[in-house]
Amino acid sequence: MDQLMAIRAFTRVVETGNFTRAADSLNMPNATLSKLVKSLEAHLGVRLLQRTTRRVMTTPEGREYYEKASRILIDLEDIDTSFIVSRNKPHGHLHIHVGGSTARDVLIPALPDFLSRYPDIRLDLGVADRPVDLISGNIDCVIRGGPLDDSSLIARHIGNASLITCTTPEYLKMFGIPAYPEELSNGHKLISYLSPLTGRAFPFRFQRDGEKKEIKPDHRIGVNESNAHLAAAIAGMGIIQTFTYSIKQELKQGALVEILHEWRPPVYPFHVVYPQNRHVTHRLRVFIAWLVEVFPEAVKG
Repeated sequence: MDQLMAIRAFTRVVETGNFTRAADSLNMPNATLSKLVKSLEAHLGVRLLQRTTRRVMTTPEGREYYEKASRILIDLEDIDTSFIVSRNKPHGHLHIHVGGSTARDVLIPALPDFLSRYPDIRLDLGVADRPVDLISGNIDCVIRGGPLDDSSLIARHIGNASLITCTTPEYLKMFGIPAYPEELSNGHKLISYLSPLTGRAFPFRFQRDGEKKEIKPDHRIGVNESNAHLAAAIAGMGIIQTFTYSIKQELKQGALVEILHEWRPPVYPFHVVYPQNRHVTHRLRVFIAWLVEVFPEAVKG
């Protein structure tokens, strides 16, 4: 038995929760991976995994072994990296997940610079507003906006984006221009951004000179994807709050106009997030460093 490979196979099954996904991530046949895990269990004399028809779970012994073995693998990768980083250019495959409008308006326009700096890195972009499981999805990092509530992840702040309240000129001609946030609750048609996770509408938020207001909209239409959310506003369906970076062209061309100028929403923090129990590869380190460099400029309003 190749014990190191067996340990890698076992830890990937735990992290992905599935033999097939684990085998795919290690680029080996499912049967080979299964044999490695069984050999490791025979070597240790304990059952590490409890297999059912629907899922794979660790036994108490398996959980303890995973925690100790994963630390060893991280230490080993750190040792290897310390010897090769100084001599080799970063290379390999990065799996990155990002929301729709952030991908379209921020990340993708900037990526030619990254790819020119690091031609040996290959990128796979998962683009969706719905949160993803970094471990089971074998994702290296996520660019995530808003507050963070998962303590199992490491997050690095990469910048703040400004938000804007806007609608079409035609809408304002029909319904009038609100002067205060409270007026949005009196006959105005609001387009809510719905949480892709819970389906609940995010409130419209405002602040001025330290004073904060929050309007919970009785919305005309709700949308759970950022590009479609913007499209609904351009189509004249009502008022939205969205990122300034997403509507630069629409504002310049007059397709959308800002309202409630003195009541701008609070800035929105963005982070790059990755699992704390996963080794940070050289390619991921340079990607994070690049994001810290370019993201603040890319999200300027």
